[in-house]
Amino acid sequence: MNKSDIEHYWYAFLASLPASSLYFGKSYVVEPFGDNPKLADELGYLIVSGIKTGTCSALWEWEAEGKPIPKPGLISIVLNGLDQPICIIETTEVSVQRFNAVDEEFGRAEGEGDLSLEYWRKAHTKFFSRVLPQFGREFSEDMPLVCERFKIIYK
Repeated sequence: MNKSDIEHYWYAFLASLPASSLYFGKSYVVEPFGDNPKLADELGYLIVSGIKTGTCSALWEWEAEGKPIPKPGLISIVLNGLDQPICIIETTEVSVQRFNAVDEEFGRAEGEGDLSLEYWRKAHTKFFSRVLPQFGREFSEDMPLVCERFKIIYK
């Protein structure tokens, strides 16, 4: 990740706003979606095209890293698989729910595959089964997820 590219992107966003915007002085995080460059490109494309408006992560990851879960108002610069900024999103809603409690509507908001809950469950079972061992955990149907909704504020 080139810090200079990130800063230029952030300043281009700020330059597009009126002087009275509440985004001036806000902090932001910088991250790709997914756990590898290919997935970052795929998910980044879905976000930029407006198909993906939700995401989830294992609560256990946040706990293992000692980080508080996101809150509405969080600003994120989304990176592609080459660690280049592709858009800026703002978290609008956060809830913690069990994997097996995720509903069809949230599965659709994740924007992946055929947008069905069945696809969401298969893809996320595979993802969490791959990622969670790094945190000493294993996938389970009742594992807690941090479910976020977001909107694009700049691209």
